[in-house]
Amino acid sequence: MDCISVYAAGFHNVIASSGTAFTELQAKLLGRFSKNVVVNFDPDTAGAKAAERTIGLLVEEEFNIKVLTLEQGFDPDLYIRRKGKDAYEEALRHSQKYFDYLIERARTQFPPRNADSKVKAMNYLLPHIQRVPARIVRDELAHEIAQKLQIDSAVLRQELRHAAASRSASAVKAPAEAQITDAEKILIRALASSRQIQPNEEHLSLRDGADAEFDPAGQAHYVLQNEGLHRGLATESLCESLLNASADIVDVLEVPATESDRRTLASILLKEEEELTAEVLEAAVRALRRIHLKRRQEQVQQELKRPGLAADKDRLRELLGELERISRALRDPGMAEDAVKSAKSRKTA
Repeated sequence: MDCISVYAAGFHNVIASSGTAFTELQAKLLGRFSKNVVVNFDPDTAGAKAAERTIGLLVEEEFNIKVLTLEQGFDPDLYIRRKGKDAYEEALRHSQKYFDYLIERARTQFPPRNADSKVKAMNYLLPHIQRVPARIVRDELAHEIAQKLQIDSAVLRQELRHAAASRSASAVKAPAEAQITDAEKILIRALASSRQIQPNEEHLSLRDGADAEFDPAGQAHYVLQNEGLHRGLATESLCESLLNASADIVDVLEVPATESDRRTLASILLKEEEELTAEVLEAAVRALRRIHLKRRQEQVQQELKRPGLAADKDRLRELLGELERISRALRDPGMAEDAVKSAKSRKTA
């Protein structure tokens, strides 16, 4: 009804997610139509959490994001029925920049009265900073946070600078599940989809799709073993456990793994929300290839800044060539598989 009421009031560029189940793949699809988004979830606790999660997915895809927060007790449907479409249009015009919204949320939950509250507020915001692809934007956000949270401590400022300089997940004290992308969850579901885990080569799905029927476990095995897309991800150790599981293990939850990985696996399998089709799996693979290439792109860019590199002309030429191949692959998804394999072979050489 929120979506219908907003549309009926004349605001036609509107979509509604099913509950709070907005996914990374849907964010990518939305990006084909527009990079400008106003997020308007209900103003209650569940709505605020949904807004935060949605913002995280949209930031990764480099959307221009604003957040519309209605008065407590009003969802979009009720707001339009009670106050009219002109009032809703006015509220839309005054939507906040998404990071102003997040800073307000941090200040509300952790009022910056003492050092402990400031640390909690900062840890709440750090994951959001690190999702921002552009370093210059991350740096500006870190400066703004330090001002608005009244952070004077040199230690806290250093943490913010570190977050602005790096997108490494290890620097962020965020719940493990929050760091797992939808694409990873789909690959893990695929790896676990066979009742009996069989990693031997004869069970691998053919890459050209010539199998008698779709085999998600085999397809996932093939991609991860050949491209190493799980390397460096939050679920790397879990993926390795599933890839290397003994053929005589029938119950996937009995695969040798850490207690933390078992909990993660159980959580992912319990929250299956989308049918595991060949199209869904292929879209997840494309998303992971993009993550892999972006991470490698950052590594190459960092190495290009290394002092003395100019003197090593062969290495400089090699890095510039790799950077160009990665950039082309990011623009043309059809080239991504070859680019990932090329980057993998260079790292293992």
